[in-house]
Amino acid sequence: MNGLFITIEGNDGSGKTTIINGIKKMLNEKGIDYIQTREPGGSEIAEKIRQIILDKNNDKMDARTEALLYAASRRQHIVEVVLPALKAGKLVLCDRFVDSSLAYQGYARGIGIDEVYKMNQFATEGLLPDLTIYLTVTPQVGIKRKSAQKELDRLERENLGFHEKVYQGYQKVVEMFPDRIVAIDGERDAQAVIADTVVVVEAFLNQRLNKND
Repeated sequence: MNGLFITIEGNDGSGKTTIINGIKKMLNEKGIDYIQTREPGGSEIAEKIRQIILDKNNDKMDARTEALLYAASRRQHIVEVVLPALKAGKLVLCDRFVDSSLAYQGYARGIGIDEVYKMNQFATEGLLPDLTIYLTVTPQVGIKRKSAQKELDRLERENLGFHEKVYQGYQKVVEMFPDRIVAIDGERDAQAVIADTVVVVEAFLNQRLNKND
């Protein structure tokens, strides 16, 4: 049996790490075999590409270069980590995937969602998540949360206008994939967001398990 691929998406400061920890707790309690990973990164080569992408000193990086680097990192990550885990029947829980590229590079950078989607179809050979949780957090709230951090990466340092475009881009991505993406209000108390997310993931898992019986 092939595994399941679940991704978590959202603007910078949307609280993805906290929610992923909540999902992991539920998976551990249920004894579900899973791996946790992230993008960009997730494998040795992909992590090296991540360092280039997010280095705050690389302020001359062209938008298409950025998009291509994300796609290259993604390809390596899929080949080394995601596909082997799925083929082994494991659940893959990933912090960001293709949807991030569509929102950040496709819409916010102005390359075009369709262009970036085509680029990533080549990189992923059409692989998409089975379920995506999108945490809706306005850019203002996200930036306020991130400002508490000591060190911000190159994309986190972008101005409010850029992050507003990312937010708008995500709305368009949600409209593109309504059957796969579930939007959850991420501005509430963390425990409330975790509870809602766990309900969605549990329902999804039960549906898939029943389908396989």
